[in-house]
Amino acid sequence: MNANTDRPENTVDPKLLEILVCPVTKGPLEFDSAKQELISRSAKLAYPIRDGIPIMLPEEARKID
Repeated sequence: MNANTDRPENTVDPKLLEILVCPVTKGPLEFDSAKQELISRSAKLAYPIRDGIPIMLPEEARKID
């Protein structure tokens, strides 16, 4: 467990996921715990999560198929 939260490490706060949207499409995001990314299917982008912080910059995102 992370000392700062009640959540296990390598997870994203579900409340945060409810309010975060893709900055490109404003569409919903899916959390990929294995890759530590937030996936925007509509934009075909994967936003990285570094040290528990989602990096919501399109230029930092990885293109996906």
